[in-house]
Amino acid sequence: MNRKHLGAIIVLALAVVLASLAATSKAATKRQAKTDTIVLYASGDVNVQSLWQQYIIPGFEKKNKNIKVKFIFSEHGVQDTTTLARIGAAVKQRKWPGIDLVDAGLVTTLATDGLTQPVTKATAPNIKNVDQKLLTPVKGAAIPYRGSSVVLAYDSKNVPTPPKSLGALLAWIKAHPGKFTYNSPNSGGSGYSFAETVVDSFIPANVLKQMQTGYFPNLESNWKQGLDLLHSLNQYVYQGVYPNGNAAVLDLLGKGQIWVAPVWSDQSLTALKTGQLPPSVHLTQIANPSFTGGAAYLGVPKSAKHKVDVYKFVDYVLSPAAQTQIINVMSGFPAIPLKLMPKAIQNKFADVSANSLRPTYAQKQQSDFKAQWQQTVP
Repeated sequence: MNRKHLGAIIVLALAVVLASLAATSKAATKRQAKTDTIVLYASGDVNVQSLWQQYIIPGFEKKNKNIKVKFIFSEHGVQDTTTLARIGAAVKQRKWPGIDLVDAGLVTTLATDGLTQPVTKATAPNIKNVDQKLLTPVKGAAIPYRGSSVVLAYDSKNVPTPPKSLGALLAWIKAHPGKFTYNSPNSGGSGYSFAETVVDSFIPANVLKQMQTGYFPNLESNWKQGLDLLHSLNQYVYQGVYPNGNAAVLDLLGKGQIWVAPVWSDQSLTALKTGQLPPSVHLTQIANPSFTGGAAYLGVPKSAKHKVDVYKFVDYVLSPAAQTQIINVMSGFPAIPLKLMPKAIQNKFADVSANSLRPTYAQKQQSDFKAQWQQTVP
């Protein structure tokens, strides 16, 4: 073989090698650029929509360039029933329901029906920071990501030193006739929480736990002592009547007609921000027991498509940065301990942090309680 032919063969071989390397590099670049998309379904008011679309999702996508979040929103939950059925059918058939993560009231039903991924299988380190007691109502199959607690609102102009325990609050009510009220339990959660908290103070812990996790009509006789006490307070509440709804209580407080009342933390913080409540109104939490609270949950359907990416997103939602956004947008209570939050947030919730998400009765037990309150208290 002459030198000319040999040179041509070497050039050709080199070209083949370079082409192969280029193809490999291109394929690797393509793999690196591959983007996964997870689908989030949420329902509620427009503030929920704003939270996800304008704050949480952009913040996550900025940190995770190869993961996109497709957002589906149902205002006031009009699609919740069909979404529940859709996920239920898909999970039973072991098919992807077209949804990877759910933020809606239906999450509790999905979890208790065994349609969501157990939290113990999650690969999201920040889940360890949430209050483990909040996993009980959802059978350990949903993730609490924000909360709202009932707290005690008081006008500091007239009440410089507020009651800090249930016993002290009851004594204050009797010492200041007409300056306290709560809405009827069937018209709003803040009044319900006050009524249940009084009744719970007479119930043994083991009995209370049963009523928080299931339906036990035979245990309802334990309510009598607390309901009798609530009945005895009729003569001390504002005008002897119970307002209709949480907002009505805030209105009385804002006008100075009452000085102390149980209110929702998020609703009252918003009212303070908008001026519905004067700056002299402060918030605190009582003890022994504290008022009840509730969590909003995220659920991962068992047949979700990209679970690793989904839990990476959940981990971000439970980070101090995202939790701060949730507080600022929703006036919600953080799902992680205050000690992990920025100092400004710690100061904001300093007086309402104690046991602020104490669970309430299970749904059917709540319905019975509301009916018994209506029959025996007013």
